[in-house]
Amino acid sequence: MDLVNHLEGRLLFAVPKKGRLQQATLDLLSGSDIQFRRETRLDIALVKNLDIALVFLPAADIPTFVGEGSVDLGITGRDQVAEHEATSPSTDHSGVEEVLDLGFGKCSLKVQVPEKGAITSAKELIGKNVVTSFTGLTKQYFARLEKEVQEEQEGLSNGHTSINEVEQTKIKFVGGSVEAACALGVAHGIVDLVESGETMKAAGLKDIDTVITSTAILIKNKNSKKQEMIDLIASRIRGVITAQKYVLCQYNITRSSLELAKTITPGKRAPTITALDAQDWVAVSSMVEKKHVANKMDELTKIGATDILVLDIANSRTG
Repeated sequence: MDLVNHLEGRLLFAVPKKGRLQQATLDLLSGSDIQFRRETRLDIALVKNLDIALVFLPAADIPTFVGEGSVDLGITGRDQVAEHEATSPSTDHSGVEEVLDLGFGKCSLKVQVPEKGAITSAKELIGKNVVTSFTGLTKQYFARLEKEVQEEQEGLSNGHTSINEVEQTKIKFVGGSVEAACALGVAHGIVDLVESGETMKAAGLKDIDTVITSTAILIKNKNSKKQEMIDLIASRIRGVITAQKYVLCQYNITRSSLELAKTITPGKRAPTITALDAQDWVAVSSMVEKKHVANKMDELTKIGATDILVLDIANSRTG
């Protein structure tokens, strides 16, 4: 099939072609009923049930394609968007807007130095060699530190002595294996992503500051003309995220304990209350966060709730 000639009129949706965000993104698309089949070695897939074409791109490139309007919508990390904006600021005709925080792919861009080294503060790296894949954010970060140090020195001098300009930090780009730079003598410190911290520890490094925290986000081109389809996709994805985060808790309770029960399970907006064919009893149905459900069940039991059930939510549309 000549895919290029089938893109006309379709919303172009960029998704990571590999890496730590890919599988969670594909799961999210599946839950949103975005049906597609990707042919081997092709980076474009037509969605069968919606006027959408998926474009598989490196996560680092997605903000550029979305910002320039080559694609309408994309999923990437907030760190990648921040790096793009640091090197290519938005204009009237280009730029990205965050639509939705997707909640997965949590990590932090951290300043790291050798565990057994003498450096304990990021300011001690000023004027030294720092290696990173995020040169835009790293330059911004050290520019702020350099300005702070310059102002501190000027404040101490009270204008009575001349102050030398603070030496600029030397930022070097490395595309991969950034954590090896210190051990190889290439850098005094690095700025790199940290998820669990295991790679950092294995490389004999420690973090001394955080440049930015990140999760996966849904972004759009700020001038996209396909807003209706963007809203539809965002609504579906939001519903999947809610379904993953919540369960439905159902139980029976006496009317005299209902108000107390409602404080335990207030729901997203309010619990659903249904009268039972038993005097002074009602049935309650309420959405509860999965991570709290066991404690909520214990609390409900203590106030006399019975027949407590917890049901998975396959999908949702909530306000």
